[in-house]
Amino acid sequence: MDLLADLQTLTATAAGAAASSPARPAACDATPVAPTHTCEAAPRPGMVTTCGNIYKPYRMRIASLRDETPDVRTLRLEFVDRAEGESFSFEVGQFGLYSVFGVGECTFCVASSPTRKGYLECTFRRAGRVTRALAQLDTGDTIGFRGPYGNTFPVDEWKGKNLLFVAGGIALPPMRCVIQYCLDHRADYGAITIVYGARTSQDHVYKEELEEWERRPDVQLWRCIDWKPRHDGTGLDEAPAEEGWPSIRLAQPQESTLDPAHRRYTAFVPHLVEAVRPSPTDCVGVLCGPPIMITLGMASLRKLGFSSASIYTTVENRMKCGLGKCGRCNVGPIYVCKEGPVFTAGQLEGLPPET
Repeated sequence: MDLLADLQTLTATAAGAAASSPARPAACDATPVAPTHTCEAAPRPGMVTTCGNIYKPYRMRIASLRDETPDVRTLRLEFVDRAEGESFSFEVGQFGLYSVFGVGECTFCVASSPTRKGYLECTFRRAGRVTRALAQLDTGDTIGFRGPYGNTFPVDEWKGKNLLFVAGGIALPPMRCVIQYCLDHRADYGAITIVYGARTSQDHVYKEELEEWERRPDVQLWRCIDWKPRHDGTGLDEAPAEEGWPSIRLAQPQESTLDPAHRRYTAFVPHLVEAVRPSPTDCVGVLCGPPIMITLGMASLRKLGFSSASIYTTVENRMKCGLGKCGRCNVGPIYVCKEGPVFTAGQLEGLPPET
């Protein structure tokens, strides 16, 4: 075997094929991809790129930044190439990969709605190498963004329905995209209720936006902070965790009496959902949070009468490369990057317990 001759032959063949093939579009178009399996809980098809280089990112400039908490930051990004920005589009619930050149990339949802034109926003916690590098950048710096990837929340199917959004901590960003979209199309939906909690009041993100939602007469926002453990380590202290955040009933949250004029309480998010007691009639529930919160939150919604088909969530913690190539997002018969990240509770019930 003459390895050098074989390599030269392969190179010449590849060059000839590239020269004879039609030019591919420079921009990425998202195309539905059918699931590759037939399980009963098959998620709705996701979206993958059809551009010539599936790994080539857009160049994005940091237009502004703000710190949501001491370790959580939001970046507002604008396209360096204005023409790319004008042709770019995405749908509610999709995600992308954000890269610091020379360091790496990581996966986040798009935290702003497609109705807010001219920019994208992402919110992240400083946790690893890439997010620490992102946090060191400043206004005017350039990063990479590739996407959008993933499937979407079926907001058109929800028209005319009541909406319940339930989020915990840093999981409000993927929820924010769909909340903004529904508020920008407010006439299309019924009652909108938001239940959001974090460890402390300082850990709540989008504080100014939360206050705006609280002031809106067409939105009911309920907020909570976590109970604190007792000093002797024997359980949770049922006293208010902070002044102005009274406790709901820990053992029987559904029997708590809430004041609609004061919608801030000491509680875990699933407990507050039970205390608020939203009606499941003609209502869609959307959950986002750490896995334990999603599990307990779904149990609380089912206890209130929500069906598995009316509860939606995202499984973003599984994603890595964004395209289902590396296999990190594989759960049973599905690849979250390709067929998610949006799933109904019914779809998750057909997957292995690890989700």
